[in-house]
Amino acid sequence: MNLNDLKALFTEDRAVSPVIGVILMVAITVILAAVIGTFVLGMGDDLQNNQPTASFNMDFEAGGTVTISHAGGDTISGDDSVTVTATGDGLSDGGSWSTPITAGDSKQFNSAASVDGSQAWTGQTVSVNWESADGTSSAQLGAQQAPDNS
Repeated sequence: MNLNDLKALFTEDRAVSPVIGVILMVAITVILAAVIGTFVLGMGDDLQNNQPTASFNMDFEAGGTVTISHAGGDTISGDDSVTVTATGDGLSDGGSWSTPITAGDSKQFNSAASVDGSQAWTGQTVSVNWESADGTSSAQLGAQQAPDNS
């Protein structure tokens, strides 16, 4: 290899940059089309959904009481509403839970079902439901089926 060959190597104008440029332009076009398509088709609204991620434990007692505990996850804001519902005979105490709710908080609710004149669980599904302060988002944060003590 002589000095002229070395100079030619460094002064060569041909390279792979045009190919790389075309590939990058195609990639940018595809990404922009995907982002614009997501928002135009209305799927971008789901990206704004900011429901809390929380875990709830339910401890059912034979006397018709359930203790629901926030086991972990996000703190539920004081502006949002949380309700507890039960299918079938439902709950005797309305099922509202004041917020904010943080990990470790718990509350007791009573079954409205009556067996032999006393409260009991009869296989209802108890669920914890969240709704945002502006009413645009809602979610079920937890659910569990009660035992059938009838």
